[in-house]
Amino acid sequence: MRKIKVDLGKRSYDIVIGKSILDKLAAYLRKLNIGEDAYIITNTFLKDKYGAGLLKVLEAGGFSCRFKVVPDSEKSKSLENAGRVIKDLAQFDQRRKVFIIAFGGGVVGDLAGFVASVYKRGIPYVQVPTTLLAQVDSAIGGKTAIDLDLGKNLVGAFYQPRMVFSEIDFLKSLDRRQVASGMAEVIKYAIIKDSDLFCYLENKHENISSLKPAALERIIGVCSGIKAVIAGRDEKETLGLRTILNFGHTFGHAIESACGYKGYNHGEAVGLGMIAASDLSYRLGFIDKKLVLRIENLIKLYRLPVKLKGASMQRIINSFYHDKKFVGKQNRLVLVRGIAKPVVVRGIALDLIKEAIGRIA
Repeated sequence: MRKIKVDLGKRSYDIVIGKSILDKLAAYLRKLNIGEDAYIITNTFLKDKYGAGLLKVLEAGGFSCRFKVVPDSEKSKSLENAGRVIKDLAQFDQRRKVFIIAFGGGVVGDLAGFVASVYKRGIPYVQVPTTLLAQVDSAIGGKTAIDLDLGKNLVGAFYQPRMVFSEIDFLKSLDRRQVASGMAEVIKYAIIKDSDLFCYLENKHENISSLKPAALERIIGVCSGIKAVIAGRDEKETLGLRTILNFGHTFGHAIESACGYKGYNHGEAVGLGMIAASDLSYRLGFIDKKLVLRIENLIKLYRLPVKLKGASMQRIINSFYHDKKFVGKQNRLVLVRGIAKPVVVRGIALDLIKEAIGRIA
């Protein structure tokens, strides 16, 4: 078992990473002293597969529990669904000391964190991520959000969990596509912050893709550590440090929105976004063509798509300029000058952006 601290002063919390550690969850929750009644937001698959085991652990620790099942898709992050969850939570909360457990992947984590942030002006919640993408990225750092038709994650708040509890055994239930989606975020961390991790991903592809525990613990630990340091230093992205975590995401979010959140999951869209961002870095003279191909080959190695289908250039551009990180119409993108050498660039010409999107079209 490994623990990594997200240092936020009095709001600091631990990321707990390990294999076969679920039986320790109740003890960790007791130490947090955040409540007696767990409101568990999850999806049908996870409730059916792991719900009984989770319930047994929590009830043995003296907690009462209620499961709230939401759809296993980006549609869960709508205003309408968030309202339904909040109403159900309010009914459960009568005369209770309630806290929320986000038991799922990035969608569940975003929704649960958002609900926790607004219900009674904020109640405690913990992340128990069950996907690789959530364990290495989305469960950490306190970004919570729901979507609007105009774009992804447009309504949300920075609201930190009290703990992130990453049980590696949950990853055994993932299909190939879910593993690949998580690897997109791992590749992102390697590109922006860790050349050793980049080489490890190139050389240990078989161990990682076959979900060898030692390989998983290594990549989850490295990525969690990077995210913890960045989130601790620049929690609300006011210093520019946290911005580098958006590498590939501005293009990726535009692709997701332009496709109506169908066809590509988040990791797949980010993978395409990283190729576009790498190509744009090349067009601006930051990197050579060889590195663009090396990044694309790594993305392809983990069976992520490298060509875009199902969205027009105009729809992607329209979604691109609804990105919440832009100031007016001035775009802001994370690009690279090399592995572990990110750079934030503003006001890039539209023609260059179109050419970069054309690289994946």
